[in-house]
Amino acid sequence: MTARRLSFGAVLVMVSACGIGCAARRPVAGNTPPAPAQPTETSEATSEKAKKDTGIPPATPAPAPARRGKTPVVPAPAGYTEEGNASWYGNPFHGRRASNGEIYDMNKLTAAHRTLPFETMVRVTNLSNNKSTVVRITDRGPFVENRIIDLSQAAAREIESIGPGVVRVRLEVLGNVDPTEGYFTVQVGAFRDRGNAERLRDRLSVSYTPIFIQQYDVADGTFYRVRVGKISGESAAQEFAEQLRAKEGFSPMVLRLDEVPAPGGN
Repeated sequence: MTARRLSFGAVLVMVSACGIGCAARRPVAGNTPPAPAQPTETSEATSEKAKKDTGIPPATPAPAPARRGKTPVVPAPAGYTEEGNASWYGNPFHGRRASNGEIYDMNKLTAAHRTLPFETMVRVTNLSNNKSTVVRITDRGPFVENRIIDLSQAAAREIESIGPGVVRVRLEVLGNVDPTEGYFTVQVGAFRDRGNAERLRDRLSVSYTPIFIQQYDVADGTFYRVRVGKISGESAAQEFAEQLRAKEGFSPMVLRLDEVPAPGGN
């Protein structure tokens, strides 16, 4: 990689030229390019299976991302919607601390989402049977590209998705919330070995800033997640993620940069 320092301001200039598209969003996805020159690690996506009490089909490649237009960003009104796949999690995460700092209770109607603000209320409808439930966003995830929300066990039971494990859903934000505002970051890797995460951080720090590592415990071990940038607005973050995909060969994932860090993070 060409050793070329890009300041945070420069990144925003590069990505701000493209605005966000219309209300329906899709997770960052696409055909995975050849892996970059970095240590190979067990995929964090594989560990997501441990979140389910029943078997979950393996993740399949998602379609190429839709090109975003140059429509100006406007606040999302009540009824803001998103469609995609929903999974669920129960034991052994029951009783552990969620990303917003509270203790996760699988018997409450909550959910994990990568970019919606904490405390956002969302109606989730199973498109195969039209059963719906209302959940509160308390956690971050799922860390699989072709899924958009991880429901608590109680919420999954209400829409009858316990057995299937993964179902197609429609999300509807309740209230006047603009999910595109705030600060976002881009996750570029998850490693079981902290040394590998640090090596990737050091390599990228030549060209990008800020870069940080977040430690996160899952059912089958600990992952060290490497994240790049503090970017204002989801549109700019999505564009920056695509830049990283093209230049570095990553499969990036855009996440909201929360004020409340996950336990063990740094």
